[in-house]
Parts: sequence; structure tokens; C-alpha cells
Amino acid sequence: MHRRTWVALAALAASAFTVPAAFAQAKEIKIAHIYSRTGPLEAYGKQTATGLMMGLDYATGGTMTVNGRKITVIEKDDQGKPDLGKSLLATAYSDDKADLAIGPTSSGVALAMLPVAEEYKKILLVEPAVADSITGEKWNKYIFRTGRNSSQDAISNAVALDKPGVTIATLAQDYAFGRDGVKAFKESIKKGKIVHEEYLPATTTDFTAGAQRLIDKLKDQPGRKVIWIIWAGAGNPFKIADLDLKRYGIEIATGGNILPAMSSYKQFPGMEGATYYYFGIPKNPVNEALVATHYKQFKSPPDFFTAGGFSAAMAVVAALKKTGGDTNTDKLITAMEGMSFDTPKGKMTFRKEDHQAMQSMYHFKVKADPAFAWGVPELVREIKPEEMSVPIRNKR
Repeated sequence: MHRRTWVALAALAASAFTVPAAFAQAKEIKIAHIYSRTGPLEAYGKQTATGLMMGLDYATGGTMTVNGRKITVIEKDDQGKPDLGKSLLATAYSDDKADLAIGPTSSGVALAMLPVAEEYKKILLVEPAVADSITGEKWNKYIFRTGRNSSQDAISNAVALDKPGVTIATLAQDYAFGRDGVKAFKESIKKGKIVHEEYLPATTTDFTAGAQRLIDKLKDQPGRKVIWIIWAGAGNPFKIADLDLKRYGIEIATGGNILPAMSSYKQFPGMEGATYYYFGIPKNPVNEALVATHYKQFKSPPDFFTAGGFSAAMAVVAALKKTGGDTNTDKLITAMEGMSFDTPKGKMTFRKEDHQAMQSMYHFKVKADPAFAWGVPELVREIKPEEMSVPIRNKR
């Protein structure tokens, strides 16, 4: 009898150790998505949120689970405010017990959030904030980024514009996104020359004074003259064309943007640049699924940042599958460093040195197609990751 009692107690003790382990494995995976649901970058943030949920659904085969663990997304609105974003991330990690976080929309917010990820020793997957410094001098090992960085934007645009005899002036917003973008662009220009940098407040609506300074710097230059614009959010910098740039032989060039902003492109047929994404360019099964699902739900094509949110989801699920659903941060970092994963843009790979996703960009030329409300960026050629010598800017 004593022996039977001992065996029963031993079995009970063993189950006491195994049940919590099984329970821990079965509990939900919490992902905090911190983005600009309101604020100046609201349009971008909402697209990212849509893409993220579509991507999680696609990557998990419609189950929203990995290895039996349900994925739950906790959404928080940083309003484009750095201090708020920082506070929300700390709350997500501490109070909400988020296993990892995705976001934010603004580069300024992202830079405020980076130390929080390091403090809590949890992953922050940056999407879509662009500033180089996020995976550069401000980076830490808990930061990964699926979004493109300023160097990828700049190098690909330089591929499109950098030719002998070309004189360039830049127009950008006066904060991290604009200044990092221009810095990287300047470093990428080898054959042409840059004669002026114009920085304006992010809230600018009247571009007249800035445009006049750009014109004054370019009008007497020989050869091809280009104003390269890097802008995000509200305001329409393409209004500078109203100052009759053609009279001075000055062209406008820019990168990609969301479809409503690209309505301005329609008045510039033949304009060249390089873009991160346009729904009609990549040819692969993931993009086909994204486009089809988006048309089904919204009767419209997916946009620039929708693809980004989808890519972030694909990266997270790929990493979780590699760890067997384990959300331990060190295991996730090991799984993600050097990891390749499918996205609507094709294959991306997290560079081990700075966790930046290496990815293709697309050299385009604008076509004014009456069937579309925006200027259509027709593909000139895909610029592969290996063609872009993207600097490693961190101090690892």
C-alpha cells in the first residue's frame, strides 16, 4: 500500500512539472503593433496594420496559430509622437506581456523606442520607419527591420539618376527621415553633382520660398537639372512645378509613395525614380495572394505600406516556425539572423550584422494611364540586393 501511494505521489509530482510546461507552450503569442493610427502618418500606419493582419493570416494558412499557439495582436496608437511611442512600447512589454513588437510608422518614434527594446530584452521588428540610424548608430541587437532603410531608398534612386552631367538639388522634410535620406543619397551620387539641400518643416503646405531657393541654385547650371524630392505624409511638394520649372529646364524626380500621393506623379510622365513597392511590379505567389485578397476585401489594390505590414508578418511567422513556436528572445534572434523569408517583394534576408532586411528595389518610369487616378510607375528594371552596396552603419 505504501508503495502504491509513493508511485501515485511520484506520478502526481511528475505531472505537476509537465503540465505547466505544456501550458506555457500552448499559451498565446502576443505581438504588440505600435503605429500611427492617427497623426500625420495615419495613412501609412493604417496600411501597415491591414497588411500585417493579412500577412499573419496568409503565413499561418488561415489558422492564426504557430505550433498550436494562437497569435494575438495588441494594437496601440503612437499618434506619431516619440514620447508616446516609447511609453506604449514599455507598457506592451511590461503590462501586456507582449513577446515581441512591430512598428512604428515614424522614424522619430522608432528612434525613441529602440532603447526600450534593449531595456526589456525583447525584439522590436521595425516596419516601416526608414531612417538609417535605426539600424545604424542607434541600433541594438533586439532591433530587426523588414522596412527598407534610407540607404536602400537612396542607392536605388541614385541608380536611376546618377549620370555624368546631371546636377541635382534635394528637397526633404527637416527630420530624421528626410535628413538621413538625403545623406545616404549624397553618398550614393558618384557621377552627377549635388549643389543644394533644401529642408522644410514636415507640416509645410506652402512650398514657394523653398522652391525659389532650389530654382536659384539650379537655373544657371549646364546640362540636365533635377530636383530630387523625398517626402512623407501631408503636404504636396510637387506643387513646386507650379513655378514653371520647365522654363528653366528643371525636372522633378522622386521615389515611390502611396497611391493617393502618386496622383501628383500623373502630371510628370517620363519621371524616373526607384520605389520600394508597387502592386503591379513583383511577380510571385505571395504578391498575387496579397493583391487578390486586398481586391476581395477592399475593391482596390494593396498599397506601398500594406506590402510592408505583410512582409513583417511573414518574417515573424517564419521565425516562430524555426523556433517551434518558442518566443524566447535569444532563440528568436538566433533564428532571425541571416534568415531568408518570402514577401510580396520576393525573398528578403535579415543581414546578420545589423538585422536590416536586404531586398530588391524597382527602377521605374512614370506613365500617365487614363485608366488609373495615379501616375503608374512602370518597371525599368529590378535592382537586386546584391547590386546595392548598402553600408553597415552600426558599431557592432
